[in-house]
Formats: sequence, C-alpha cells, structure tokens
Amino acid sequence: MRAAEILDTVKTLVIAGLAAVIIHSFLFAPFWIPSGSMVPTLLVGDYLFINKFTYGFSRYSIPFAPDLWQGRVLGHAPRRGDVVVFVSPSGSGEILVKRLIGLPGDNVQIKNGQLYLNGVDVPRTDEGSYVDDSDGGPVVGERFSEALPGGKIHDVLKLSDAPEVYSGVDANNTPVYTVPAGDYFMLGDNRDNSEDSRFLDGPVGFVPAENLLGPAVMILGSMDAKAPIWAFWEWPLELRYGRFFHRVN
Repeated sequence: MRAAEILDTVKTLVIAGLAAVIIHSFLFAPFWIPSGSMVPTLLVGDYLFINKFTYGFSRYSIPFAPDLWQGRVLGHAPRRGDVVVFVSPSGSGEILVKRLIGLPGDNVQIKNGQLYLNGVDVPRTDEGSYVDDSDGGPVVGERFSEALPGGKIHDVLKLSDAPEVYSGVDANNTPVYTVPAGDYFMLGDNRDNSEDSRFLDGPVGFVPAENLLGPAVMILGSMDAKAPIWAFWEWPLELRYGRFFHRVN
C-alpha cells in the first residue's frame, strides 16, 4: 500500500472517529437498561437512545467529562415527567435513568405510598395487576397511571404502600423534600425497587442540572436475555419485537 493510500485511510478513520464523538456528545447516544427501577416504562434489556441536545450541553456531554466549563450551554429546562438519563451526582460516574418528578423549589413527599407535590396528592388510577420478570422475577405488583401537574400521565408499579425502610428512609413515608435551586428530584417508576432521590445519601439524591445528559426518547430494541450468552440460536426468541421503536413515555 502506497503512502498516499495509507494517509487517506488514516484521514478516513480520524474523520469517522470525530463524527462518532460529535454525534455521541451532542446529538444522540445509546443507553442500555441494566435494572428494573423503571418498570413498567422500561424493562431490563431495553436499548434506547438519548436526545442530547434537548437540554443543551454540559461538561458531562463530552467523553470523560473534562472540566472545561460550568453549567449548561444552549440549555433548556427539562419538563416534569421526562424520563431522564443523567450522571450520578455521587461522583461514581455511573449513568442512571429515572423520571423527573420535582422541579427547583418544589416540595416532594410520599405518604402511605402516595406521591404529593407541593402538598397536593398526585392522582393515580388503578390499572390492575402487573407481572414483571425482566429483573430476575417474577414480581407481581399493582399498576397505576399517575397524572403529574402539567398533564404528563405515566405508569408506575407499586408492590405495597406499607412502610418499607431502606438506608434509614421509609420509602413509602418520606419527609418533605424541598428541591434546591438548580437541582431536580427523580423517582423510579418501579417505586418499591428504585434507589432514587428519596435517599439523599445514595447515588441519586438531588440531581444538579449540569448532570443531565438528556431525555430518553425511543426504545430501539429489547432483549429478554435469559439464555446463556453462547446460546446464539436462542437470541431471536428472546427479542421483544413489540418494543422495537417504541417511544418512551
């Protein structure tokens, strides 16, 4: 291979690499759901993409999160009810996904399993029982549709409204959380199986605006991976075809 051909190949690879970094950093990025904290909205094995320009850009938008600037550039405030992918404020670098419930200045509380925003209970409607086996189940719970202020209606899964203490906090009977300026309060849709903003000393707590990567937009594919990884002949049977190109609510 001549030197000119080698140089052209190197240029092509560099351009392709830069294009991939730009797309991943500023446009769209893939995300795989590893846990059941967002059931029934998202299942373990869902593969979705994030719209990274909806909220603008922070240093976390770029690989390795270089400390080049503070805050967000071209930022737009997220909406209550968005399913948001963000970097854990704990400093671990972990990428998480939860639903945005509390905006800056909001008071958030859960009493007897019922969500309250600014002292008003958030209406929920019983949608019947729900069975989830995507996270090692099966787990049987009650499915509710929850209507947030502003019109967003989404599903949540509840196993029980009874007291449930974890890390010193009763997840079904919390104190009143006042969301600080510039921060957001996140909850998992699987309310009894989610370590979220209810646990301020955990990996979520209050989430700074700077840590938001973007809203989850669409499920590109989904696999109920129960067979051993080497059993490739089982892969077509494990695909959840009905979830392909399913918009995230």
